[in-house]
Amino acid sequence: MLRGSHLLPITSPTLSSFKQSLFPTLTLLSSRRLSTFASLQTFLPNTHKPNSLLHLHSRSLKRVPPPMASRFPCPKASFSGGSSSGGEREILVQHLLVKEDDLKLLLELQRRISQGEDISDLAVEYSICPSKKEGGMLGWVRKGQMVPEFEEAAFGSPLNRVIRCKTKFGWHLLQVLSEREESSLQEIQPDDFHIKMQDPNFLEEAQLIDVREPEEVSQASLPGFQVFPLRQFGSWGPDITSKIDPQKDTYVMCHHGMRSLQVAKWLQTQGFRRIFNLSGGIHAYATKVDPSIPTY
Repeated sequence: MLRGSHLLPITSPTLSSFKQSLFPTLTLLSSRRLSTFASLQTFLPNTHKPNSLLHLHSRSLKRVPPPMASRFPCPKASFSGGSSSGGEREILVQHLLVKEDDLKLLLELQRRISQGEDISDLAVEYSICPSKKEGGMLGWVRKGQMVPEFEEAAFGSPLNRVIRCKTKFGWHLLQVLSEREESSLQEIQPDDFHIKMQDPNFLEEAQLIDVREPEEVSQASLPGFQVFPLRQFGSWGPDITSKIDPQKDTYVMCHHGMRSLQVAKWLQTQGFRRIFNLSGGIHAYATKVDPSIPTY
């Protein structure tokens, strides 16, 4: 079965190596240095620290797996070597990893999957990847985010078919559960955003997110923004898709556009289709568009 996941710290040096191209290193910035998150897209350790900003050996934004993953039925697996190539799309992947010299175990796991056992259950028991406690769930990934051998196998795999591939980390058994069109992330300049704000239908058609802290919002704000303080990520991150609609255009703002950019990139991993980061944040909006807004 597919498992829901939580915010987890990364401690394994293997993970940072495997993630050489998995997700860009993202640092969450504020008026002072914040704790950081790591993407759950791959190899995660498994200590859960709810409602807190979690530390990572490198500076990354933590990914919360999409709630939609838990709604997928557990598919019956078949085996293949993979052949076709993927286009501009994202795929939902789970896997397990065994050591390169453990071929006996690899063949045994293939046999058990062929007989109907679920790859996520076997991942929990046998995988050496830190994602094992999540049933091997890597979440939604797109091209350029995985090591080449894994990417080629995953994007060449038919849905629900178990693919065997080898990387420098060992042997993988992976399964692609779903696919979708790749999401987009764009920077929007303050003057362009101001023009949109003049449209009376804009606030109904889009959703606006302010990731600054409450004390910042009290000093300066723009109408229509919902406040999701970054330091309170643990309280809203896991349920973000129930709070705002991934299918609607989403605009993200902070003080100078840095924290909002990291959250915008994280929203991409959660299935949000079109995301806009307000370039320069509310400070740029105040200095370039509306001087009546206080600066701080």
